[in-house]
Amino acid sequence: EDQMGSEAQEKAYCDEEMSKTEAKKSDLEATVAKQTNKIDTSTARSSELKEQVTVLQEELASLAKEQQSMDEVRKGAHATFVDEKATLEKGLAGIRKATQILQDYFGASAASFIQQPAAPAGHQADSGAGGSILSILEVCESDMAGELVQVQTQEEDEATAYEETTQSNKMTVAAKVQDVKYKRQEAAGLDKTITEVSNDRATTSSELYAVSTYLTKLQGRCVAKPQPYEERKKAREAEIQGLKERSEEHTSELQSP
Repeated sequence: EDQMGSEAQEKAYCDEEMSKTEAKKSDLEATVAKQTNKIDTSTARSSELKEQVTVLQEELASLAKEQQSMDEVRKGAHATFVDEKATLEKGLAGIRKATQILQDYFGASAASFIQQPAAPAGHQADSGAGGSILSILEVCESDMAGELVQVQTQEEDEATAYEETTQSNKMTVAAKVQDVKYKRQEAAGLDKTITEVSNDRATTSSELYAVSTYLTKLQGRCVAKPQPYEERKKAREAEIQGLKERSEEHTSELQSP
């Protein structure tokens, strides 16, 4: 009976300890799973952000290269424009000066011809030839002036397009630089979180290992028995009853004459 009472206490202890330990083990396993999920999610997001930063840096390098190329082209185009403009302006100045000289010459000759006696044919200014030359010069001046306007217009258009593209590139670069900054900050924060949660998971895993080890010992003590408690109880009750019966028989024998 004392043994049965002891085993009953043992069973109550085992039931309580097994229940608490299994609950603790389940809580720790859930915590480890949650921590692992957070680490995996943060790691994936951090890797994604770092890849995006790499792409952005490549795009920034490409933009810088394109801008440098544009700067060189614009510089060369402007230098060409300056040379062409100087040449055209010089040509126009020459044509206008020649036109003025011819106009002065043929104008003076005409006045002299009216006021003075006729001069020998070899010494007269040919007003018809002068008019043809002036006409040719006027056409040349018009063409050259038109070419100058065209060159200036092209320079202005190219300069405007260059400035617009440059400003657009500056805005794009500024936006990408900020994007790189924020993505790096976010990735750094995630990496810090990964480290912290990894440390927490290591602690939780150690605790889980200890609880699992204790549970295994409990199972060896409380579960891994060759005969369940209820069966042992019935067997002992039967044994006790048998002992009582034999005791009664022995007492009867002693009391008989």
